[in-house]
Amino acid sequence: MSEDTGTEDSTGEAPDDEAASDTAVGGRYANYVLGVLFIVYIFNFIDRQILSILAEEIKADLGITDGEIGFLYGTAFAVFYAVFGIPLGRLADTWVRKSLISIGLLFWSVMTALSGTARGFATLATYRIGVGIGEASASPAAFSMLSDYFSPARRATALAIYSSGVYVGAGIGIFLGGIILDGWNAAYPVDPPFGLKGWHVAFFAVGLPGILMSIWVWTLREPVRGQSEGLITPPHPHPFRETWRELTSILPIVSLARLAAGGSRMVMINLAAGVVTALLAWLLIVQTGSTAQWVALGIGVYASFSWAQNLAIADPATFAMVFRSKAVIYSVLGFPSIAFVSYGLGFWGPPFFQRVHGASAAETGTVLGLVSAACGLGGVVLGGVLADRLRVRYAAGKIYVGLLSAITSIPTAFLMVIVEDKIVAYALFAVFSITSPMWIGPAASMVQDLVMPRMRAIASAFYVLMVTFIGLALGPYTIGQISDTAQRGGTDPSAALTEGMLIGSGMLFVAIIGLVASMRHIEADEASRLDRAKALGETV
Repeated sequence: MSEDTGTEDSTGEAPDDEAASDTAVGGRYANYVLGVLFIVYIFNFIDRQILSILAEEIKADLGITDGEIGFLYGTAFAVFYAVFGIPLGRLADTWVRKSLISIGLLFWSVMTALSGTARGFATLATYRIGVGIGEASASPAAFSMLSDYFSPARRATALAIYSSGVYVGAGIGIFLGGIILDGWNAAYPVDPPFGLKGWHVAFFAVGLPGILMSIWVWTLREPVRGQSEGLITPPHPHPFRETWRELTSILPIVSLARLAAGGSRMVMINLAAGVVTALLAWLLIVQTGSTAQWVALGIGVYASFSWAQNLAIADPATFAMVFRSKAVIYSVLGFPSIAFVSYGLGFWGPPFFQRVHGASAAETGTVLGLVSAACGLGGVVLGGVLADRLRVRYAAGKIYVGLLSAITSIPTAFLMVIVEDKIVAYALFAVFSITSPMWIGPAASMVQDLVMPRMRAIASAFYVLMVTFIGLALGPYTIGQISDTAQRGGTDPSAALTEGMLIGSGMLFVAIIGLVASMRHIEADEASRLDRAKALGETV
């Protein structure tokens, strides 16, 4: 693979020798950028996961249920994270990616800190939505940026290292949250300063440092788009205009006006999809009583459908490369089904050990936090390295790692929930923390491999959307809803949560089915990538 970085930087100007050296593929500066973005992703998940260890106190303070706390962690965050990931993914494909990440980090850090001012369910949900919108800027841009800094032969490992920030950040968030919560409550059992509870202080403590981190990210150098494969993509002349077009493609009514350009049939299909989505949301509201959950998710699904239709009109090449690749479609059903379980058990793990095993917030935060950070990091990196090695011999090597992750996570997930000994349960959580995230690097890398460089961030946004809807919006909520339903039937809270976690773990079998289907198409889809792109009018 050539180390040439092309002749233009992201602003359209010829780079000087120093800049060209700094943005070389696979060099020291590439590793430095990977390290900085890894830290960004740690901040991303500290701010996201800290709600888990604070859940029991927030529930008691605000008087909300398991399903509602699952909504706050999952759906309130996830729908806006996924939907805004689409226009922000387009911005990442057309603008300066490091600047987008920096601004997004600043925004979500402010929203996290403001969560410490919340005094009600609606206010906290609003700030969680803000966190979701801000964090939507990170991964599509980072995946695209790192794919230009690292060749395909090293891409899964690089993206796995970046993605391992999920578990390091989640672990740090749980650890810090538990320590702050118990420490503050011990120091101020009554009349805390300014009426701040422990969970308020925890949000302040993890949100404010991200503001300083955003300045560091701004100093990074932007690589030439497509340099790692010699498919140099010139700078886009109107990035914000394209982003606005992408945003309007997901907005109700406005999206219909744009669809009219594709003919009345497109409009009728969109309206029919809206009616079906509304009907399904209404039925689920009647069945579960969770109005906010299904209204929010319904809006997200309908907006995403509208975006896909508009993409088919505005950028048919990208639409075809993503939605007509069976390997992509089956994989974005299979991999997110693993995320359903890992997000679900990851969020409910701390409340589970507190309810079922009587652990304190500090103990749970320390043990699960350190285990998640160390074992999760090891699992994600192991999966990336293994995928790169298998990919040398097998076209489906990255899917093999996903299957390995799902299959080995089944026994640990079920046993962790049913064993009576707390120490054994902690040990099983450690094993689960290694096996369950092994798919993350291979999945992100596989999506990058199947599209052209100019499409990578928008393809990543679609991948993140599916992981977010299936994994984050449904995983924690579904387990919480099952727990609430069992409690209404007379089951005690500990047994009810156990039941929810057991049933939720069954999604690992769905993951296996999706990945086996993807495995049948990956070799043909990857081998035909350039030919398909040429046939769609792309310059290769």
